Amino acid sequence: MYRRTVPENPNSPATHPLGATHPLALAPVTGPASSVDGFVRQFLRNLNYERGVPLSASSVNDRYFALAMTVRDYLMARWLEDLRRQRETKPKGVCYLSAEYLLGRQLDNNLLASGLGEIATEAMAQCGIDIDEMRAQEVEPGLGNGGLGRLAACFIDSLATMSVPNVGYGIRYEYGIFRQTFVDGQQVEQPDAWLTLGSPWEFPHPEGARKVAFGGHTETYDDGGVTRSRWVPGWHVQAVPYNYMVPGYLNGRVNTLRLWSAVATDAFDLRIFNSGDYEEAVRAQTFAENISKVLYPEDSTPQGKELRLQQQYFFVAASISDFLATTLGDDDIATLPDRVIFQLNDTHPVIAVPELMRVLVDERHLEWDAAWEITKQCFAYTCHTLLPEALEVWSVDLLGRLLPRHLEIIYRINDDFLDEVRERFGDDEMRIRNMSIISEFPERSVRMAYLATVAGSKVNGVAELHSQLLRDKVLPDFNEFFPGKFTNVTNGITPRRFVRLANPGLSELITEAIGTGWLTDLERLRELESYAENPDFRAAFGEVKAANKRRLNEVLFERDGFEVSDGHMLDVMVKRLHEYKRQMLKVLHIVTQYESITSGRVEAADIQPRTFIFGAKAAPGYAMAKRIIHLVNAVGSVVNADPRVEGRLKVLFPPNYNVTLAERVIPAADLSEQISLAGKEASGTGNMKFALNGALTIGTDDGANVEIRELVGDDNFFLFGMSEPQVEDLWAAGYKPADFYQADDNLRRAMDLIASGAFSDGDKSVFEPIVSNLLYDDRFMVLADYSSYIAAQARVDAAYADTDAWTRSAILNVARCGFFSSDRSMRDYIDRIWHTPPML
Repeated sequence: MYRRTVPENPNSPATHPLGATHPLALAPVTGPASSVDGFVRQFLRNLNYERGVPLSASSVNDRYFALAMTVRDYLMARWLEDLRRQRETKPKGVCYLSAEYLLGRQLDNNLLASGLGEIATEAMAQCGIDIDEMRAQEVEPGLGNGGLGRLAACFIDSLATMSVPNVGYGIRYEYGIFRQTFVDGQQVEQPDAWLTLGSPWEFPHPEGARKVAFGGHTETYDDGGVTRSRWVPGWHVQAVPYNYMVPGYLNGRVNTLRLWSAVATDAFDLRIFNSGDYEEAVRAQTFAENISKVLYPEDSTPQGKELRLQQQYFFVAASISDFLATTLGDDDIATLPDRVIFQLNDTHPVIAVPELMRVLVDERHLEWDAAWEITKQCFAYTCHTLLPEALEVWSVDLLGRLLPRHLEIIYRINDDFLDEVRERFGDDEMRIRNMSIISEFPERSVRMAYLATVAGSKVNGVAELHSQLLRDKVLPDFNEFFPGKFTNVTNGITPRRFVRLANPGLSELITEAIGTGWLTDLERLRELESYAENPDFRAAFGEVKAANKRRLNEVLFERDGFEVSDGHMLDVMVKRLHEYKRQMLKVLHIVTQYESITSGRVEAADIQPRTFIFGAKAAPGYAMAKRIIHLVNAVGSVVNADPRVEGRLKVLFPPNYNVTLAERVIPAADLSEQISLAGKEASGTGNMKFALNGALTIGTDDGANVEIRELVGDDNFFLFGMSEPQVEDLWAAGYKPADFYQADDNLRRAMDLIASGAFSDGDKSVFEPIVSNLLYDDRFMVLADYSSYIAAQARVDAAYADTDAWTRSAILNVARCGFFSSDRSMRDYIDRIWHTPPML
C-alpha cells in the first residue's frame, strides 16, 4: 500500500509554512469566525446588519455576500495588524506594478489560506445552506486576461505566504477585457459586467484618492538662483483606491492589492445641467471614467493608443504618490531604495521611471544625479516577450501631448546614457542608434523596454531559454554594456490554487502518500517518484483523473451543453489566441485525422478516441486570430456532426475561458498542447499547471518547455519541431512554406479540405485568408513543423494505448515539476533582484 498510516497535522508547528520557531506557527486560530458557532453568529450578523435581510428572506447573493464578509472579517484583523507592524518596523517591501491581475474567484482561496474551510462548510450546513451554491454565485473579477495577469496573482499569493511585505498595484477595471461569446462560430465581445452585483472582497477608500495630471505644458522658473522645471497640467483625474486583502497560506499574514479607479475631479456641472445640456454636464466624468473602463482598449486608432497610455500613467502615478505618502511618509527620500523595489511587470508600467524622476527633481527638489541614483536602485524590469511588436513604443508626439514633462525627462535620461555609451565605445553611430531610447524610424518614438533596461537595477527573463535569447538577440548591446544586470527567474504557479483548490482529489492522494507541508515546499513532490512504480498508487491516480473528467463533463454540460465522451483522451489547448502560439497547427492535426477517416484511408476504429478542448480569446482588433477562432468552431461543428467519426473525434471550444474554467479543465487533461514556434514563447505558465496536474506535454523546445522536459525526462514528454537555432537557419535560408505544402501529402490534403469550403458550407472565401497566410507568409512556421508534429502525435497515440505506462509518466510529471512553484520564483527574485527578507 502507498498510504501513510499516520498523516501529519497540517496546522502543527513542525509543518507550518514559516517553520516551527515562528511565533505565528504557534498561534491558535482565533476570532469570531474561528468556531462553527462563532462563524454562524458572524454570518447571521453580516446578513442582518450588512445586507439588511433576515435569513428567511435572503437571496443567494445576500447569502454569498454575508459568507464572504464573514471570511473577510476574520482576515481583516490580521491585515490591519500586518499594516501596523510594517509602519513600525519599516521593512523593505515589493511594490508590484502590473496592468492586470487575473485573480480568479476569491472565496475558496481565502477559506484555504485562513484554514476556515471545514468551519465554513459546517456553519453553512447548520444554516441550511449549501456552500457549493455560494461558490457558484461568485463572479470572477475581470481584472486580467492571460498569463501576465495570472502570474501577477500567483506572485502576490506567494509573497504573502512567504511573509514578504508587498503591495500589488494595478487598475480596477469596470468591465475587464470582455466576455467572449460565439455567434455563428465567430467571436463576439460583450461587456464583462463583473461588478454588477458588487464585490464583497474590496474596500473602497475615497479619502485616499490621488490626483493624476495629464496634458498641458512645461515651464522653467527661478528657485533662489536655481533654474527648475515644472509641469503645468491641462487637466486632472482622481485615482480612487480599492484594496483587496491577499492572505498568506496558514501563516496569519495578509498583504494588499491596491487597484485604482478613475473618476473626474469635477464630475458634474449643475449650471450646465440646468441649462439642458445634460451630456456636457457629465462630459468630464465620462472622459475620466474611460481610463479604468476596460482592460487593453482596442489601440488600432489614435484614440485607443492615447487611452492605453493614459491607463498606464494613471495607475503608476497614483501608485508612486500613494507609496511616498502612506509608506515612506516623512522619512528621508534618500532612504527610498532601502524601503522599496518597484517591479515593472512588462513594459506597461515603465512610464513610472520618468514619473519618479519628476517627483524627485521637480517636487522634492533633488539634484538630477542624486535623483537618478535613487531611481536606478528602486526599479527592476521583467521582460515577458521576445516579439518585437510586443515591446511597447510610444510616439514622441503622443507623449509630448499627454505627458510633456515626462518626455523632457526621457530625453535627458537618453542623452546622459548615450554620453556614457560614447565614452565606452566612441562614436559608433550604429551602436548608438541601436541603443538609443529614442527611435527615429518609422516615427520618432520612445522604446519603453530600453528605458526600463537603462533605469532598472536588474532585467530578467522568465525562463532559461527566454533569458538567454533576451541577452543574446533582443537586447545584446545592453547586455554587453551592463555586465551582470541581466538575470533569469523562471516563472512559477501557486500550488495552493492550481493543485490544492483545482485538484482536491490529487491533493488528497499526494498528502496520503508523502504527508503535509508540500503546498509550501513543492520540491517535496519528488517523494512521489517511487510511487510511480506502485500499482495501487497508479490505480488511485487513474481514479482521480477519471473523476476530474466526470467533474469537467458536469461543468461543461451545465455551462455550454457540451459533453466529454467517456474513454476519450482529453487533448487540451488553452491560452491566448495568437499566431505564435500556433492554434492553427492543432487545427491542422484535427483536420488531418478527420480527413484520413472520411476519405477511407484510415479506419475510424484505428484512431485513438480524443476530445479536443480549446480555450482562447482573441484581441478585438486581431483579425487573423478571430478568423482562427471561427475556423476552430467551424471544424468542430462539422466533426461533431459527422457520424463517420462519432465516438472517435470531438472538438469543444467553450467560450469565455477564464480561471474558474481552467480550474476544471486542467486537472482533467491528459495531453497539454504547448506548441509555439521555438524562440517565440517567453515562458508559459499553463504548461506548468498541466504538468503538475498529471498531463503529459507535447511541445517544442520553447519557453519553460525546455525546463519541463529536462526535469521530467524525454520519455515523459513528446518533443517535436525545430529548435530555435534551426528556426533562425531556415529563415536565413529563405523559408518557403509552399514547399512544405507540396512535399507532404497529409498537409496538402488537410489544407485543401479547409480551402474547399468543407467547413464553411461550401464557401471557399471564408477561410481563404488563413490558407493564403499559411502558404505565402506563415511567419510562425506552422507548415515547417507540421510533419514533426503529426509524427509526435502518433507517438502520443501509441503511448496512451498503454494505460499503465501513461499513468506512470503522468505521476513522474507531477513528482518532478515542484520546481515550478511561484514560491521558488519569489525566492529567486528575492535573492537575485529584490533583497527583501520576510518580515518576522
